[in-house]
Amino acid sequence: MLDVRRLRLLRELRLRGTIAAVATALAYAPSAVSQQLSALEREVGVPLTRKQGRRLALTAQGELLAQHAEGILTALEAAERAVAASLGRSLGTVRIAVFQSAALGLVPQMLRLLAETAPEVRVEMVQREPETALYDTFVGDFDLVVAEQYPGHAAPQHAGLDRQLLMTDALRLAVPPDSPIERLADAAGWPWVMEPIGAASRHFGEQQCRVAGFEPDVRFATADLQAQMRLIETGHAVGIMNDLTWAGESVGFRLIDLPGAPRREVFTAARASSVGNPAIGAVRAALRDAVPQGLA
Repeated sequence: MLDVRRLRLLRELRLRGTIAAVATALAYAPSAVSQQLSALEREVGVPLTRKQGRRLALTAQGELLAQHAEGILTALEAAERAVAASLGRSLGTVRIAVFQSAALGLVPQMLRLLAETAPEVRVEMVQREPETALYDTFVGDFDLVVAEQYPGHAAPQHAGLDRQLLMTDALRLAVPPDSPIERLADAAGWPWVMEPIGAASRHFGEQQCRVAGFEPDVRFATADLQAQMRLIETGHAVGIMNDLTWAGESVGFRLIDLPGAPRREVFTAARASSVGNPAIGAVRAALRDAVPQGLA
């Protein structure tokens, strides 16, 4: 009978592409990964990998076995889920990836609710950009991700992920309280603060400015939303902010509606094979209940 742990390594190599990436993901030494894959080849009796430059590629038989390994691991996950569900309560660890405004606006309340509704659930949270967190959840590094999708900038799609809309929030121009700005076009000559290049919010903000007829003077690039708000409050910049970041709290800047009143989608995603896991379900329910009033 084939060793399930070795099958998992083959599946991971198919997903991640290199021995080093597999070793990092599973906290193995690269030499140990290579040894286990060699042992799997001996069990099967045919080559499963071949050298392709500096990388290892799967042979046709390796690809076939990796596909079967996916099904085997999914079945094992379903068995674990069934046992957990039979206990009649939610328990276990849920590894969750979130982006910053969700960490600020949702996670504290979610944890308070979980302490009441599912006290045996342990949450381990990592802040991660949605573009990478969705893939990391797909390959199994996280159990659940809270991700965002901006208008005109679709989040990556990965087969086998179950998505559930959590909320939407408004995207608006934030300006210093004493500035004369009344509409987006008035901000053409101002310094801007945005997230670094490559972030969905940066792409959205730049497109909004270009449609309004100007290229934003982005003098400050930071993924720290609290730093962005401070720069705007103190009169050093303008920027486009989401409502979730400060929901329920007073802010020291003015908010101006953007043309078309755009809204961002915030959603959760988990592997479809884990949707019935009671602990993941409890975290998703707590996230839904943690959405601030006025956001839907």
